[in-house]
Amino acid sequence: MENEQYFEVDHLTKFFPVKKRGQFFGKPIYVHAVDDVQFTVRKGKTYGVVGESGCGKTTLARMIMHLEKPTSGRMLFKGQDITLFNGKQMKALRRQMQMVFQDPFGSLNPVRTIRNIVAEPVRVHHIFQNRQDEKIKVQEMLETVGLSSSDEMLEKRPGQLSGGERQRVGIASALILGAEFIVADEPVSMLDASIRADIIALMMKLKEEKNLTYFFITHEFGMARAICDRIAVMYAGKMVEVADAASIVDHPLHPYTQLLIDAIPPLIPDPNWGKNISEGEVPYFTVPPPGCRYHPRCSRADELCKSEIPELVDYRDGHFAACHHV
Repeated sequence: MENEQYFEVDHLTKFFPVKKRGQFFGKPIYVHAVDDVQFTVRKGKTYGVVGESGCGKTTLARMIMHLEKPTSGRMLFKGQDITLFNGKQMKALRRQMQMVFQDPFGSLNPVRTIRNIVAEPVRVHHIFQNRQDEKIKVQEMLETVGLSSSDEMLEKRPGQLSGGERQRVGIASALILGAEFIVADEPVSMLDASIRADIIALMMKLKEEKNLTYFFITHEFGMARAICDRIAVMYAGKMVEVADAASIVDHPLHPYTQLLIDAIPPLIPDPNWGKNISEGEVPYFTVPPPGCRYHPRCSRADELCKSEIPELVDYRDGHFAACHHV
C-alpha cells in the first residue's frame, strides 16, 4: 500500500536577505522567495509544480535537496524530519534522494570524463572495492539511459556530447546509487523540442521500471498534464492551486492558473489569442502586499482581495484553490 506521507513539506519558508541591518540603524530586508508552502508527495507518483520564472519553484527544489537552508518549516521523508540534517546525515540520505538539474551544459564538470562523472556518487559512498566493478556499473547505467557503454563514450567529455546526451548522463549519475526520490528541476527546458520528448519518455520509463517518485518542476502546463499525477501552481512564493493533473488543467479554479493555460499558444493560429491575457510578471516581494499577492494582476480583484489573504480551500474532492472568488 502506498505511503500517503512519503515526502511532506510543512509550512516551508525561505527569505533571502537583500539588505543587511547597519550597526546602529536600518532594518534587514528580505525577498519572500517561498512563503508558508505545504504539500505531500505520494510514493510512486509524480508531483508537479508549475509557475512563471521567479515564482519560487527552483528555490523550493533546492531546499528539498538541502542546497538551500529553509528559513522556517519542516521537511519529512518517510516520516523522518530531515530539515536539520547535518552533512553526514544528508550524505547517507542522498543514496535515496537525488536531483536532475535544469542545465545539462552547466551541471556537468566540463573537464571530467563521462566515466568519472557517472561514477562520482559511488566513489563518494565507497560502493565498489575495485575499478573494474565500478566500470561495469557505469556501463550498465549508461545503457539504462539509452547511451553507448563503449570505452570511447566513457572517455568523452561533456563538450563532446549533445544536450540530450548530457542530460542522459545527468540522469545516469542521479540513479547510479539506486535513488528512489528524484527532484527534477525543469530537466528539459534547455533542450530542443524533439529531444524533450525522448528525455521525458526515458524518465517515465525509468519511473515504472524502478518505482521512482518524482518532484517535477516545469513552466509548461502541457507537459505537467501529460506526466504528473498531481500539480501545484505557484505564484510569488505561494501555492495558489493544487489538484490532480486532469482537474487542474481541464477545470482551473484560480485566475492565475487560467492565465497560464491561456498563455499556451494554440496549434492553429488564432488572431485573437493573447488579447485577454493580463500583463505583468511575478514580482519579488520584500514587503508582500496585503491580501492576495496576485490581486495587482487579477481582473476579479476587489477590496476583499486587497485586504484579506485567501486560504487554500478544498472546493472539489481534493481540488484546492486560494481565491476569494472561485
